[in-house]
Amino acid sequence: MSEQNCLNSFPDKDELLSHYNKNSNKNDLEVNAHFHTPYSFSAFDNIAQITNKAEEEKISVLGINDFNTVTGHKEFHDLCSQNKKFPLFNIEFMGLLQEEKEKGIKINDPTNPGRIYFSGKGLKYPCENKSEKVLEDLREICNKQTEEMIGKVNEHFVTSNVDINLDVNDIQKNYAKELVRERHIAKVIREKIYGLAKTNEEKLKLISKIYEGHSEAIDFENISAMENEIRSKLLKKGGVAFVEEDPKSFLPVEALVEWIVNAGGIPCYPVLLDDSKGNFTDFEKDYSELFANLKKYSIPSLELIPVRNKIHYVKEFVEFFNKNGIIVLLGTEHNTPEMIPLKVACSDSPLNDELKKISYEGAAIVAAHQYKIAKGELGLLAEGMPSKQKLEEFTALGKSVIEYYLK
Repeated sequence: MSEQNCLNSFPDKDELLSHYNKNSNKNDLEVNAHFHTPYSFSAFDNIAQITNKAEEEKISVLGINDFNTVTGHKEFHDLCSQNKKFPLFNIEFMGLLQEEKEKGIKINDPTNPGRIYFSGKGLKYPCENKSEKVLEDLREICNKQTEEMIGKVNEHFVTSNVDINLDVNDIQKNYAKELVRERHIAKVIREKIYGLAKTNEEKLKLISKIYEGHSEAIDFENISAMENEIRSKLLKKGGVAFVEEDPKSFLPVEALVEWIVNAGGIPCYPVLLDDSKGNFTDFEKDYSELFANLKKYSIPSLELIPVRNKIHYVKEFVEFFNKNGIIVLLGTEHNTPEMIPLKVACSDSPLNDELKKISYEGAAIVAAHQYKIAKGELGLLAEGMPSKQKLEEFTALGKSVIEYYLK
């Protein structure tokens, strides 16, 4: 049986708006518009765990956001339908701005100049074959890199006389579903270390042997820290298993924007914002300049992972871009082993009512876009960058779509 989008069967716009105006209590719903699943890498073991956690935390709108794949969209669609969680169909890429790379400008990757994380929001569901072909090519390139890493890791274990051997097929089947990433390799290595060494003393001895030196992580209960250290020591630049990424895995932003639009989605810039020391990247520190770049590349939306940021900066940033007609979305990412709450919050504070309102309005715009695309109509970007009037219309329609779906 072919995949079906449940929005296909929804009433027309006027009926939805009428239903909303008569029946809604007009509350702003909880949203998480960006998290990863095991289809790329995730703190969660499966998508059902995400929808269950969303129910516990009273989150109504969820946005899947895996790297280079939409394969998880069907399972996500079905589980959201069963659990009455409105689904946002998203994707994430790693791209490149060549001019910024040559100038040494860091964008939203704090380490690599020119490297840019980039999202697409509200993709057409189900995805069309011509869109999937590009993703298959990207996954093949990425998996080739990690397969080479696994080979180097195994060589290192033999040389170091460590009784660990990794199998790429086993990792893909039992940990990664289809896209094998560095974090999967680190997770398997950590599990095998903990399987061989039972006491903390044995763990430290084995890890020191693997690193050919001492481990910096002493808290063996902190799984996230241990796996991050394994990545840093073995898989990152300077490590024995480091493999340079294929330049073909980083598409130019113009190509990413084109792919997202052709896939029925909305281009979206993921914001890094302030780091732990209050620093910003060159690309983001001047809000007016960032706004100009969004317009330059026809990017009508941006998103934040506020758990990385202080609420003072989030409020200031969101206020500026919301006022200037840019769609704002908020999420948690969940792209590390650490299991944090699914409810979006800043590093030092819960979201205030205004941020929740803007977050829900952003999700509503994406929901309206998905509804129109599912109905075979023109979406948000039919006339280029949307006007404030169009954003208001999509916000109202999107809220009606979400609440009709939930009820």
